[in-house]
Formats: sequence, C-alpha cells, structure tokens
Amino acid sequence: MGAYILRRLALIIPTLFGIMLVNFVLVQFMPGGPIEQIIAQVNDEATSATGRISGGGGGDVAAGSDYRGAQGLPPEFIANLEKQFGFDKPPLTRFVLMIRNYLTFNFGESYFRSISVFDLVLEKMPVSISLGLWSTLLAYMISIPLGIAKATRDGSRFDTATSAAIIVAYAIPSFLFAIMLLVLFAGGSYWRIFPLRGLTSDNWADLSMIGKVVDYFWHITLPVIASTIGAFATMTLLTKNSFLDEIKKQYVITARAKGLTERRVLYGHVFRNAMLIVIAGFPAVFISVFFGGSLIIETIFSLDGLGRLAYESALQRDYPVVFGTLYVFGLMGLLVGLLSDLTYVWVDPRIDFETRET
Repeated sequence: MGAYILRRLALIIPTLFGIMLVNFVLVQFMPGGPIEQIIAQVNDEATSATGRISGGGGGDVAAGSDYRGAQGLPPEFIANLEKQFGFDKPPLTRFVLMIRNYLTFNFGESYFRSISVFDLVLEKMPVSISLGLWSTLLAYMISIPLGIAKATRDGSRFDTATSAAIIVAYAIPSFLFAIMLLVLFAGGSYWRIFPLRGLTSDNWADLSMIGKVVDYFWHITLPVIASTIGAFATMTLLTKNSFLDEIKKQYVITARAKGLTERRVLYGHVFRNAMLIVIAGFPAVFISVFFGGSLIIETIFSLDGLGRLAYESALQRDYPVVFGTLYVFGLMGLLVGLLSDLTYVWVDPRIDFETRET
C-alpha cells in the first residue's frame, strides 16, 4: 500500500503541472489584463478630473494640454507597470518561474491587495472548508440511511414518496433554495431564526468557548443546508441502487438460506460491498460542494471564502490570486481522490492497490 501511495503522490506533480499549463495558456489569450485595467482606471480618473476642471471655469487649462490626463499615459509609466507585474518577461519564462515558486507554496503577492496570496488563501480557506466539509458530512449522514431504507422498502409508498421529494429537491437550484431559506428563516418575510450573513457574530471574540461553537453552527446552518440539497438527492439514489444491486446477488440468497437474520445479511454482508460505490462518489460530492457551489452560496450568505475570492480575482485579472487559488483547488482535489482510495481499503481490506497498474 505504501508503494501505491507514493506513486499517487508522485502523479500529483505532473497533473498539477498540466492544470496550471492549460489555464496559463488560456489566460494569454484573454483580453483586459491587469495593466489594461489600471490604464483604463487611470484614464477614467483623468477624464473625470478634466471634466471637473472644465466645469469649474478651467476650460483653458483642459484645452491647453498641460494636464497629463488629457495627453494619455507616458510609455515609461506603462513600461514600469509591465516590469512591476512581470510582463516584461516572455510567457514561457513567467510560467517556469511561477511553477518553481508554487512548488514551495510561494504564490507571490496580489496585484491589487497589499497581502501575499498565501496569507490571503489561508485567511479565506476556513470558510470554504467549513462549508464543504459540513455539507458533505450532512449529505452522507442523511443519504446513506435513507438510501438503505428505500432499498429495503423498494416499491413501497415510503419509497415512492421519498423519491418524489428527492426529485423535487434535486430540481431546485442551490441558489434558489438558498434565497428561499433566507426569506423563510433569516428575517426575509417570515421568521428570524438564523442570521442573514457572515460566519460569526460581531461579538464572537467575547463569547465563551461553548458560546463560540453555538454561534458558529448558528451561522453555518443555512449555508450548509443550501449546499447539501443537490448532493443529498444524488447520494440517496446512488446508495439505494447500490444496495438493490447487491441484495439481488447469489451470496445474499445463500446467506438468507443459512438462516441469518435480515439485519445480519444487510449490515454484515451487503453493506461492505454496496458502500464501495458510495465511497467512490465522495470526492465528487466534496469537490462539487467545495468548488462548484461555494461561489454561489458564499455570495448569497456573504461568506468571505475561496470561491468568492477566486471569482472577484478573475474579474480584476489578479493573476497571482487566480493561479494561487487554482493551485490550491487542484491540489485538494487530487488529495481527496487519494483519500477515497484509502477509504476503499478501510471498508474492504480485500482490495489491494499494490498490484494495480497506475
């Protein structure tokens, strides 16, 4: 098992390299880089200043072109900007330098924030991890028991009713469900049970340890429920179908013929085999919640996490933050995939990855 883990860890480096290379190449063809945005911002400010001067009786000053804003930016200023952001080097050189620094988690400094990207990611990561972790755990805690109950009651009224509820839940977009939760339970139009925004209260630092824990879960409840809605539906049906496939196999019929109780058959034999496919879906569930839904949920509930940071940085063309968050997202996704394989072995020791060719 140790050799397999080492092989998987070794594959992380070329995989991350490929992810970063593809995105770096795409960025080279995107218009409106950070320098263009700064130039546009300076020109807008110059235009506004020219208008104020003209409107204040200074029409001769604006027309005389002594005011720098009326003449455009000097080439020296643009050259200094390119040198400051590193765009004076060829793209290949910039990419090699970026990868070399990223291997030591040196993400550089944000173009538009006076903070290093590493510190910025560390600052935002607890919010996204909290949202992704609790949403995934809640989805599994509900989906597995419900899926087993549906499999053992296949075709019953319980199965039909819960399937209808699951389909409705799956059809509701996460952002729409989040807004509905705010309207119903955050003082929108009905009950003010949960806070409207944020992850903690303003007086969180003054609370006791128990008070901090309660306040944290009080704030995270609605975002977690909104993030779980899609994953919950998918995992429930996956669990049900997996158990149904195992229940129909010959070894289950043999176990029942030996006189084993239904509970012993279900949890002593079927559970281990049926849970393999459910565990295989763990990385997809976690990554979809952590990456896909984090932006929408963080925006609606005003949570300052990695998803919102990556989106705002992409709009600003803050490339160090964009590539830094992309590197973190890719690394976490690959490590979660390895964790899924290790969980396979924990559930069923008969699985041996040592003999598997990677």
